[in-house]
Amino acid sequence: MDLPFVSPLYPSTQKKAFSGHSRFCGVRREESYRRMFQCLATVATQTTQTYNYGLETKKNNLLVAVQETQRGLVASSDQRCVIEEALVNVEAYNMGLPIDLMKLDGTWRLQYTSAPDVLILLEAAARLPFFQIGQIFQKFECRDSSNEGIVRNVVRWSIPSLLEEHEGATLLVSAKFSVVSLRNIYLEFEEISLQNIKISEELQALIAPAILPRSFVSLQILQFLRGFQAGVPVRNSGRRRGVGGLYYLSYLDGNMLLGRAVGGGGVFVFTKAQPLQC
Repeated sequence: MDLPFVSPLYPSTQKKAFSGHSRFCGVRREESYRRMFQCLATVATQTTQTYNYGLETKKNNLLVAVQETQRGLVASSDQRCVIEEALVNVEAYNMGLPIDLMKLDGTWRLQYTSAPDVLILLEAAARLPFFQIGQIFQKFECRDSSNEGIVRNVVRWSIPSLLEEHEGATLLVSAKFSVVSLRNIYLEFEEISLQNIKISEELQALIAPAILPRSFVSLQILQFLRGFQAGVPVRNSGRRRGVGGLYYLSYLDGNMLLGRAVGGGGVFVFTKAQPLQC
């Protein structure tokens, strides 16, 4: 009876066959892994796309909800409930994430608020024919900082016939802020100022009529009005520190900022605006 014989000089043909089968299995295994990773990448991409679509839909729902409220001035109780629900839906996407000061830096335009100190300005403009409120902004300067910065509340306003319409002057409320927790910043108000006065053509004609030679006095008056700027420091009586408060930044991304003034001071909806010089 013939027995199988294996030696270094005459390797077994069965071993060669097994080696080839092993290489084939390795190739199949690599191909299987590659397909699995491709499948996982596809699922991850689809999940991200679904997440982004859901977020953008909820942000759009919020902007639609505030659209007809005149920045909160004429919002009814039912509308405020709908807006609050839309706010919470958007805030859920940012919950637990720390404040990104790089994203926060820049100019934000007010779309809606329930804050009494802002609504009183909007109400005054609605009732008084000689007073107009234009755009309201919040400008953060914190790009090069990790835990502090400056915020400026900018209100464009005007007196028809005396100043340019809607943007005849600027009311500026400046504050320092510091990050005190994951999503809270503490505001310390420093100054309220009036600046960027742009007088109307009617007032310019009254001060210095175009048909008459402009005297030195009339030119001085025009120059004074255009360059007028006044500021009043904000201080607590008997204290060196300014008036302050907590501001909860409940949502922040590249084009939307949501905030809540801690202590019942109202909610704010902002969208990103073009850089503002002030």
